[in-house]
Amino acid sequence: MSSIKEKILIIKLKEQDTETFAKLYDAYVEKIYRFVFFKVSSTSEAEDITSEVFLRAWEYLGRENVEIKNINSFLYQIARNLVIDFYRTKTKRDSAVSIDQQQHAYLKEIPDQNQNTEKLAVSNMASAQVHNYLSHLKDDYKEIVILKYIEGYSTNEISKIVNKKKGNIRVLLHRAMKVMAELADVEKKKNEEREKQKQEVSSPLA
Repeated sequence: MSSIKEKILIIKLKEQDTETFAKLYDAYVEKIYRFVFFKVSSTSEAEDITSEVFLRAWEYLGRENVEIKNINSFLYQIARNLVIDFYRTKTKRDSAVSIDQQQHAYLKEIPDQNQNTEKLAVSNMASAQVHNYLSHLKDDYKEIVILKYIEGYSTNEISKIVNKKKGNIRVLLHRAMKVMAELADVEKKKNEEREKQKQEVSSPLA
């Protein structure tokens, strides 16, 4: 979106133009839901938080003398803050959240254009694998991986969303992918060992 179009969009939103807000909702609701879901691992919680994101956005846009420079960053920052609030207020639960079929539908395919090794590594993983690996990452790493390789945002766009320098984003991405590669290697070795044990069991006695 050009800077002029975005300025016009923000003006209309601040005027509480419901039609413009509806278009904004349609353009971002799945992205925000997916971003939240991979952080909270619950479809119902993700749906509730996503709804709250747009409610907060509408309320904030209606205030006087508010300044919004980038609508994309604005929505994701609300989502990030609500996820933080969610983890602050929720009671600790020991039971693990199961991965259901709904998460598979919301895992966006990675674009084929200009894919590097890291993008291919993520795109070749099944959605359950991605979710499993993300659950082992630090929050900072997880957030950057979701925005970069699942949502497809550029390093510059991510730096605005998370309010970090582009150099820091690159470092975080590199470290996150290194951790995911190590996890994938461990899982591969475990699978090879299980397969070897199966073959030993099924092979005839000498």
